[in-house]
Amino acid sequence: MLVRILKLIKDKKGQDLIEYALMAGFVAVAAGAIMPTVSSNISIIFSKVSVSMSAAANQGS
Repeated sequence: MLVRILKLIKDKKGQDLIEYALMAGFVAVAAGAIMPTVSSNISIIFSKVSVSMSAAANQGS
């Protein structure tokens, strides 16, 4: 049992993926802070997509 716990502690395979995800998140936040017009445009686009998806889901029911 102790050997398995030590192996899990030493396992570094998922570390790179987490670091890349954090870096992408930081870049996204920084881009939104630097370019507020871009972030508002992206928000509008996501809102339109959300409305379209909701309408399509309601038609299928």
